[in-house]
Amino acid sequence: MQLIRKDPNRPVLLDRTETIGGLPLRTLSFPMLEQTGCVDHVFTTREGGVSSGDCAAMNFNYDREGDPMVVDANYQRIADAFGGGRSLRHFVCAHQGHTGNVRVVDKRDGGEGTLFRRWGRDVDGMVTNTPGLILGVFTADCTPVYLIDPVHRAVGLVHSGWRGTAAGIAANAIDLMRTHFGSDPADLVCAVGPSICRDCYEISEDVAAVFKDRFGAQADQILLSPHTRDGALHCQLDLWQANRLVLENAGVKPEHIQVTDVCTRCNAKLLFSHRAAGERRGNCAAFLSLKP
Repeated sequence: MQLIRKDPNRPVLLDRTETIGGLPLRTLSFPMLEQTGCVDHVFTTREGGVSSGDCAAMNFNYDREGDPMVVDANYQRIADAFGGGRSLRHFVCAHQGHTGNVRVVDKRDGGEGTLFRRWGRDVDGMVTNTPGLILGVFTADCTPVYLIDPVHRAVGLVHSGWRGTAAGIAANAIDLMRTHFGSDPADLVCAVGPSICRDCYEISEDVAAVFKDRFGAQADQILLSPHTRDGALHCQLDLWQANRLVLENAGVKPEHIQVTDVCTRCNAKLLFSHRAAGERRGNCAAFLSLKP
């Protein structure tokens, strides 16, 4: 299935299919993150898993799957792709609640979200300097943001929907990386992952007001095409630019940020999209791991 890009003349994400366990696995990845040489990372597509029905085929949401062993098998395929003999006990996955909360994790958290569910639904991001752990966040239009500190060898991964973006969750992760690992934002290499594009994301006036309050004079860069529909004011929200601004305002160099060229809604047959399918869907996932 062809990947639809917002600018096909300037592709950003690498689109790869590799054979894992005798079956093809299709993932997306960022060249800038790979060039750091210190991480493994992917953004999953619907191709390459063993789920069926509305969740076909690469789903990572246990709540939407009838058989948890099927989801386990999907996780194991990612672990095998990352290599090093990793398994479900190496994953650390947040139980997302559309918050701005970020948690520091280490080997004691291994298996969270796969083997265990010890956390509440109040964490939408994680940071770590523990090699081998695989951080995971789930999306179906929301934005994953990857953060890598190649100097102090630390990483962060956040789920940034409109609420998380307005809460500056990526900046919150950077603050934790600075506090716990000594990270300098100027050293970070970051990527804003596949999510709904501004053309597909219409929001209401009350949501726009949140962004005007959060971004001030910069709001004009992310609230676009104001229009009236059914007597109410609406506009298009650019989550990609909003998260870029969050990173830059936190001290990340603009040249150290790579922004996706892939919209989940435009690619609803290849990527899970809530706007396209509602509740009848699975979840894609962003995974990030510091190399051992």
